[in-house]
Amino acid sequence: MASGPNRHAVLVHGAGGGGWEWNVWRRVLAAEGFEVDALDLEPGSGGLESTGFDDYVAQVRAALDAAPHPCALVGASLGGLLAMACADAADALVLVNPVPPAPWADRLPRRDWPDLVHWRHDARLASTRRALPDSDDATALYAFRRWRDESGAVLRQAHAGLLLDAPACPTLCIASALDEDVPPELTVELARAWDADLVRVASPGHVGPLLGRDAATVATQAALWLTPRL
Repeated sequence: MASGPNRHAVLVHGAGGGGWEWNVWRRVLAAEGFEVDALDLEPGSGGLESTGFDDYVAQVRAALDAAPHPCALVGASLGGLLAMACADAADALVLVNPVPPAPWADRLPRRDWPDLVHWRHDARLASTRRALPDSDDATALYAFRRWRDESGAVLRQAHAGLLLDAPACPTLCIASALDEDVPPELTVELARAWDADLVRVASPGHVGPLLGRDAATVATQAALWLTPRL
């Protein structure tokens, strides 16, 4: 373990989640000498229904501006797309099953998003367990109690496909083998097109690399990749 934090990481969660999704990663990164800030994305001033993608981008950029450098930006799912949008301010990127930009976004599963997505209101323990097939019962219960509602406008903007340049900083993409929300072949193609490194993990779920039984192993792989690049 490093003698003290001399590297930094800002962690950005996915839609309907929170900074709590990174609890395992926080412990692993801290043990490897990272100082970690796991964001809780907040609604815009008009509430979730009027929150747009740029509102979240501004929060990620503010966190990066406040962080000492060198600083990695780590994003999962929607947080991965937010990380890509802020890549110019980061020293390295880690993208975990990221919602992809254009043109890959055209091949995401189609969804109709209402203005307010009631993930907190409609949450059920049974559906949470199905969404976390490689998590234990305690983790499923923990997540069930913490899902939050989400802005449909943010999700519509993300799934419409943003036009983004390839990051100039070193980038690692992590793809779950059986991800049904962001098919792994999209992450593989994105990594190849952007000359990014790629790690494939056996996790069957979209958030398995964060909340599954192998989350610590995946986080360790990311930390070992980041260390020489910061």
